[in-house]
Amino acid sequence: MTIGADHMMNKMSATTQGLWICLFAAICVQTSFSSLPIVVNTWPFTNATEAGYNEFLRGGSVIDVVEKGCSKCEVLRCDGSVGEGSDPDEDGEVTLDAMIMDGKTMDVGSVGCLRNISSAISVARMVMERTGHTLLAGELATKFAVEMGFKESDLSSNKSDTMYKQWIENNCQPNYRVNVSPDPEKSCGPYHPSTNVLEESTRKDKGIGYLNHDTIGMVAVDTNGHVVSGTTTNGLNHKIPGRVGDSPIVGAGSYAQNEMGGAAATGDGDIMMRFLPSYTAVQLMGSGMAPSKAALFSIKPIINFYPDFNGAVIAVNTKGEHGAACHGSGIGTFHYSVKDNPDKVNLFSVKCV
Repeated sequence: MTIGADHMMNKMSATTQGLWICLFAAICVQTSFSSLPIVVNTWPFTNATEAGYNEFLRGGSVIDVVEKGCSKCEVLRCDGSVGEGSDPDEDGEVTLDAMIMDGKTMDVGSVGCLRNISSAISVARMVMERTGHTLLAGELATKFAVEMGFKESDLSSNKSDTMYKQWIENNCQPNYRVNVSPDPEKSCGPYHPSTNVLEESTRKDKGIGYLNHDTIGMVAVDTNGHVVSGTTTNGLNHKIPGRVGDSPIVGAGSYAQNEMGGAAATGDGDIMMRFLPSYTAVQLMGSGMAPSKAALFSIKPIINFYPDFNGAVIAVNTKGEHGAACHGSGIGTFHYSVKDNPDKVNLFSVKCV
């Protein structure tokens, strides 16, 4: 079978655990079959998967499932990439991004660069349910959260303070400044625009990988096929103050649509948000494509433009079939968590292309 201009040979064989789609160059992705309800999230954050699924057992809504699952990771500070206390920006401050999307109503709530509020996913839900907006950002998002009953607190910790100090001592390396003076590879600034503008990509060697990435992304589907997705993160370490990643951006960080499915992305959010991989994966599943293949095709355009990027996408359809795809040496093998029964969370892995 030939698919488009890519000339990708697909060999499909049924197994007891799912459907393997094997592409040329020994690249294989797996579509696994599960039952409903189901919770799937990026990375081996199994405590978050468990917390989300437990909401199903308690009779909670699928929105409750995603909020509680992501909240668990915020409390546990999963890998240091979620919640307070890690990955400070250039000024040493920790800020948070989050979103939640209801695939039944297509309502979305997002927060970006949220300051001094630790429960980012819950604030995002408030945006979805208590406003007519989609995204609130910065200090005024904090003001909204306080109005909704959330308490302000310092999001820094001994860990984040140490990370910031070490980064300063390392001459602010690495950082995300480009086309500025003094040379950002040798100086901490302050910076101003340089006269020369480089046109080639500068995304290499920023330390983006397993322990420095955007996000836990989560997708849940209930027995009625109601799909909800969500994300929460503290973003990239040593980011420029004010930076908002892909996590709270609809179609980038995550996307959900009933009768199609849900998807979530993780990795180099500044690059991934330019291609809306979560939206792409869901639309492809809506056309009948298997989740694993939809995830793979959603990152192919990114690879074409940014062959050194690191990132992954999980995808789940309304039948409970799920899959993932990833790219980049900073990840190597991508692990994601699935719970579709009361007994245990299952871990799945996929080799990065």
